[in-house]
Amino acid sequence: MTSPFAHAADRALEPVLARRAADWRIGPVVYQVLVDRFAPPADLDAKRHLYPAPRTLHGWDEQPVQGTHDEAAGLWSHELAFWGGDLAGLAGRLDYLEGLGVDVVYLNPIHAAWTNHKYDAQDYFAVSPEFGTRADVAALADRLHERGMQLVLDGVLNHMGRTAPMFLDAVANPDSPWRDFFYIGPQWRHGWRCWWDVANLPDVNWENPAVKDWLFGSPDSLIDGWLADGVDGFRLDVAYDIGFTHLSDLTSAAHAARPGSLVLGECYNYPPDWVNGPLDAILNISLSEIIRDLAEGSIGGRHAGDLIERMVADTDYEGLLRSWIVLDNHDKARLASWLPDPAAQTIAQVLQFTLPGAVNLYYGVEAGMTGPRDPENRGPMDWARAVPGEPAFDRVRALITARKATRALRIGEFRRLDADRLLAFTRYTDRIEELAVVVVNPTGESVRDLMSLRDSKVVNFEVLRCALTGFEAHISAGLCRLTVPPRTALILRPQMNKPGREYEPYKRVA
Repeated sequence: MTSPFAHAADRALEPVLARRAADWRIGPVVYQVLVDRFAPPADLDAKRHLYPAPRTLHGWDEQPVQGTHDEAAGLWSHELAFWGGDLAGLAGRLDYLEGLGVDVVYLNPIHAAWTNHKYDAQDYFAVSPEFGTRADVAALADRLHERGMQLVLDGVLNHMGRTAPMFLDAVANPDSPWRDFFYIGPQWRHGWRCWWDVANLPDVNWENPAVKDWLFGSPDSLIDGWLADGVDGFRLDVAYDIGFTHLSDLTSAAHAARPGSLVLGECYNYPPDWVNGPLDAILNISLSEIIRDLAEGSIGGRHAGDLIERMVADTDYEGLLRSWIVLDNHDKARLASWLPDPAAQTIAQVLQFTLPGAVNLYYGVEAGMTGPRDPENRGPMDWARAVPGEPAFDRVRALITARKATRALRIGEFRRLDADRLLAFTRYTDRIEELAVVVVNPTGESVRDLMSLRDSKVVNFEVLRCALTGFEAHISAGLCRLTVPPRTALILRPQMNKPGREYEPYKRVA
């Protein structure tokens, strides 16, 4: 409902915010799961037959270690090491995810494949038997929807695996119906074109119209079929390799099959040309790298602010709000490994939760799990430390709580604030009580600064209080003079309707 004190800019912004709030893809908290490593199976012994040699099955108290490389198979032994997690185990942990505040569950690939990571698909249409069945996926989607949550799958459509039956037939038989689904011939070093010249990952021939028909656009196609099963969207692996034109076709088909579905791409590229057209959103690796450099101390607040402000100006804003901000995942060192200093971790995570976009949490970050590289960063979930009282858990839960209590952090506008050594910006809506002022001091010393809040609704002599620490900043004539301690990130909020206060200075401000 529009406030009687709303001004013209408020009234113009209100319907925009309402549309954003109704779109589950904008600004959610996403939780990324490696199914094999997330929850121990109910009966590990009953599953042993699903892991024939050279696959190996490990206990939940073991950690993955670097293996040896089999040149003939084109695989590392740690790619064939399993912990036995499955979809049933994940379904049994939904109370935990809901209690944590997760909005979207994103699964690393679950389709049939030989390795544990599943990026070498054997059959896009089938679930790997050690995980479960398609019926299990549909049931998981239903259970998530009952809780107001969504399910996103990983689509690895740029390449398949060398052990895929259709690929084996295509290589062995020049007349195979699958021959033109791949790039096969003597001009390729391995006899076929493959992703990054990895023999185990033969490229899929997207230039063949039959391939695109197989993947999307009809009820029996891959994308349309999974969407019909209740899946809400896809994160497309190495989407930048698929290219603008093919991605546009896929995204249009997905929206036709399931309006409001998400097509998000893994793009190690500058965002603007990828979102709101070819894709709904991307993994915003560019923004993540800026956060990383700031938290590490490699760049200062002013430089980070310049880079972020330019990215926001260049990019469709709704596409930016749908894009996932990733600090760590299965391809990156875990947060606690590349930023061992807790203060630096806090800076990075505060920015992940407050800059425009969705929050992509890698399973176990809330347990402070470590791992500098693959495979160490893919360890079994440490449930013993995913509890209140553990610093990493309390920090993540506090950030989720602050985000859910501050609508502006999910759907609000972005405005950069002028600061000398600090990074400072606001997220705002049509209502002053939803304002968030984010201030980061990435340096090793206290910094005193003067900032204009650039918001006409913030009243004189008022106090902004940090939602995480209780730090207070005082306002004078729309300006904020504050001294920020070293290595500190603040989420400052107006104090509306304070208990015991007889006079409310915001009485006629929307």
